[in-house]
Amino acid sequence: MALNLAELLVLSFIIAYLFKYIKVPPLVGMLLVGIVFGPFVLNWLGSPLLTISSDLRTGALIVILLRAGFELSKDTLKKVGRSALFLSFIPATFEGAAITILGPVFLPLSYMESAILGSVLSAVSPAVVVPLMIKFIDEKRGTKKGIPTLILAGSSIDDVFVIVIYSVLIGMYVGKQVNIAWELASIPISIVVGIAVGMLTGVILYKIFDKYNPHVTRRVLTILAISVLLVHLEHFTKDWVPFASLLAVMTIGYIILKNRSKYAHEVSSQLAKLWIPAEVVLFTMVGAQVNVKVAFDYGLAGSALIFIALIARSIGTYLSVLGTNLNFKERMFVVVSYIPKATVQAAIGGAPLLAMEAAGMPTAPGQTILAMAVLSILLTAPLGAWAISWTGKLWLTQEENNSTQSK
Repeated sequence: MALNLAELLVLSFIIAYLFKYIKVPPLVGMLLVGIVFGPFVLNWLGSPLLTISSDLRTGALIVILLRAGFELSKDTLKKVGRSALFLSFIPATFEGAAITILGPVFLPLSYMESAILGSVLSAVSPAVVVPLMIKFIDEKRGTKKGIPTLILAGSSIDDVFVIVIYSVLIGMYVGKQVNIAWELASIPISIVVGIAVGMLTGVILYKIFDKYNPHVTRRVLTILAISVLLVHLEHFTKDWVPFASLLAVMTIGYIILKNRSKYAHEVSSQLAKLWIPAEVVLFTMVGAQVNVKVAFDYGLAGSALIFIALIARSIGTYLSVLGTNLNFKERMFVVVSYIPKATVQAAIGGAPLLAMEAAGMPTAPGQTILAMAVLSILLTAPLGAWAISWTGKLWLTQEENNSTQSK
């Protein structure tokens, strides 16, 4: 496995360099490496590496979410709070509704099955969006109006909302006893508890750092270890007290930045170095989940449905930022930033199929949902990543006092 991982890193660095040379975001190249060398095309990646793929993706996502937290200033969050709240559910609702209504027209699905499909497809991908927003914050593009922070905050809650809706719908579909009121209430509960857990953890951590003054490397390792524990803790407590662990991870960084900015900058600098290999692991492992053959089953009809649903999503996204101080191009940048799909679709795309099999139900709808999840990644992740990078440089204003100038 170590040799396989080393080969993957070297190959991904080469591909990323080539893509950067031709002005395409390197992460697009990494996604394609995962797809081509994954188990569904060339099957070059070793099975031990694929076995721990989920853990690797989670670890890499934790690294970038911590970095995001260390970039979230209190003043900027206050500025974008209302719009971030709207972005956390309005775009997903518009897209999910469009898929629910039009799904039976394009695909062999009922309205209920289309609603499940809508809940799977309507989440934005933090794996694609968060690294790009961090890059814009580093370059100080759009930071005067808090645009990258707005997208970071909105997209992090968007996933919580979508996954809860999916849980309600699939439970109803397979005949489980679902307390709809409790499930819906778990959306704000998980958000509030996630933030509270992150705040408490952040306070405890910086007080420990104050007392013992560990080396920055030890601080980084401690924060990473605690973050991993929080993510796994979410699975054990979800039946009693739901909480959004990834939101808690971001909040840890925010609290340390707010109270001990020196620690925050030191840790963020170390995480930026750690992100170099973590980025490769995240995007190649996401790409490795993509079954191209399955996606082709509904290529034309599925692509048309995804495209129409994205139009509905874009309308919802644009409405979410009305009344802000953003100009038209900046609002359109937010719209573009809400296009990519990858993380959630790779994680739960096959879950409806498994649920239908376990319930002894026909599995054809589950296979269709899986195919559409894969197709959505293929169509939106590379295109969305490229579009965000391109429009960000074109439409976002870069602060003049920034030492990093765009080329």
